[in-house]
Amino acid sequence: MKVFKFGGASVNSVERIKTLPSILAHYPGEQLIIVISAMGKTTNALEKVASAFFEGRKEEALLLFEQVKQQHNTTANYLRVTNALACEKQLKDFFTEVEWLLHDNPVREYDYYYDQIVCVGELLSTAIVSHYLNEAGLSNQWLDVRDIFRTDDNFREATIDWTFTEAKVKEIVVPALSKQGIVLTQGFIGATDENESTTLGREGSDYSAAVFANILDAESQTIWKDVESVMNADPKTFPEAQPIHELNYNEVIEMAYYGAQVIHPKTIKPLENKGIPLYVKCFLDPELPGTAIHAQKLKHLPPIIVLKENQVMLELRSKDFSFVGEHHVGHLYHLFEELK
Repeated sequence: MKVFKFGGASVNSVERIKTLPSILAHYPGEQLIIVISAMGKTTNALEKVASAFFEGRKEEALLLFEQVKQQHNTTANYLRVTNALACEKQLKDFFTEVEWLLHDNPVREYDYYYDQIVCVGELLSTAIVSHYLNEAGLSNQWLDVRDIFRTDDNFREATIDWTFTEAKVKEIVVPALSKQGIVLTQGFIGATDENESTTLGREGSDYSAAVFANILDAESQTIWKDVESVMNADPKTFPEAQPIHELNYNEVIEMAYYGAQVIHPKTIKPLENKGIPLYVKCFLDPELPGTAIHAQKLKHLPPIIVLKENQVMLELRSKDFSFVGEHHVGHLYHLFEELK
């Protein structure tokens, strides 16, 4: 069993969605969990809806959400889903979830409304892709991950309840995999005990896929991106950047710590705990080798270059030539945090 995660760039147009069947055709007979993000810039668009609503600009929020609705309806229509009525009904149900909220007045904190609104992006994209794949002959079971991932109510940075979530994966996902072979669901989102939608913070979709991989003891997890592999530098800044075809878990975490745009450490941890390899592959050319991330030690890696602009370096010295202690530095960090 493998876990695939497709980011927003891989489903940001009709043309790119139509490449998914050819990618999945490389894995005949495999049991697959497919985690899909919101399409393209949908999350940004929904963030604007949430801000307008919370700031009392209700009509603007409804207008902005109407644009999101039109975008997704247009995509579904261009894909010419045969069972168009079923797809249309599912999309309408998700639209209604948000519209009910937008016709009300905000009485809770912004982060709560952010999660209730932004989560619909993943629901819409996965519904459209699921119907399209079924039409293309790739029978799959669509699941609402909010019925599976239980979280606390720390909106926008929710923490997963692993015990409850593991039980739900075994109750809902395992039978669906056995029956259909392919399960398609959302990343980035979950729900509280009160069935309030939550989001999992930065790189939440990659992390969602890793949670599935960990609980199901997956053979591997693959993140499909629009780049050929992990690079040793940003090719936009350094044209001579080289692809890195193998990395160690710890090296990826260290790269992220120093600011490289790679896999977030919180995605690595569930995989490292079970020794599950992570692959970064290019959905534009699946034949490219990509990058394999695993536990094995590696030698002879190219130097990793991370460019950070507008940085300030501080040099600390004591006036009386005594040592600078941890409590001095800690006090400074506390001041910086207050000024941030």
